[in-house]
Amino acid sequence: MDFRFDIIVEYFPFFMEGMGLTILMSVVGVIMGCILGFFIALGKMSPFVFVRLPFVWYINFLRGTPLLVQLFLFHYAVLPSILGSTTPVLSVMVTLSLNSSAYVAEIFRAGLQSIDKGQAEAAHSLGMNKIQVMRHVLLPQAFKRSIPPLGNEFIVLLKDSSLGAMIAAQELLYWGRAASGQYLRVWEPYLMVALVYLVLTLSLTYLLNYMERRFDVK
Repeated sequence: MDFRFDIIVEYFPFFMEGMGLTILMSVVGVIMGCILGFFIALGKMSPFVFVRLPFVWYINFLRGTPLLVQLFLFHYAVLPSILGSTTPVLSVMVTLSLNSSAYVAEIFRAGLQSIDKGQAEAAHSLGMNKIQVMRHVLLPQAFKRSIPPLGNEFIVLLKDSSLGAMIAAQELLYWGRAASGQYLRVWEPYLMVALVYLVLTLSLTYLLNYMERRFDVK
């Protein structure tokens, strides 16, 4: 097989630029997803049905529809109708954030509900209010238990950011498609893209394993 390294050399700066944008969009998606997901989890755990139902359907919709369909909806319909115009990068970050929030909400909810209710009752008996119980008793334990699934969500989100190429967000896969289209070659650009994603996901996996050991996750 005639493998052309010159294609990789020529596009290497673009691959690195795309990798940076991929990391940026993924980090924004995870951070916003965690913030939104926490409050959505609390909403879904509400004892009042009229409060709980909107969060239930929010989660059902975002978990039950393809991410690519959501990306098209936000890029071509929702964001333009709200903002007047949008950019591919903004659309990807918004879509990843909202999609991630639905999965993170379930992770947080499972983490909070896995804690023995007796601990909250004991904290209340010591004079703590609900906010103090959540902050000092429930959240630290729920966070430790949520590290492995949150890490998996980050890895999935990192790879899902490649869908941004479908709306011309200049992330990693975008430049792989550009190189393939220019030279009508498949092996070189897509193997390079796959290698960069592999390095990113393995690095993130090792980081998460370190965090699990650091926090002594059981």
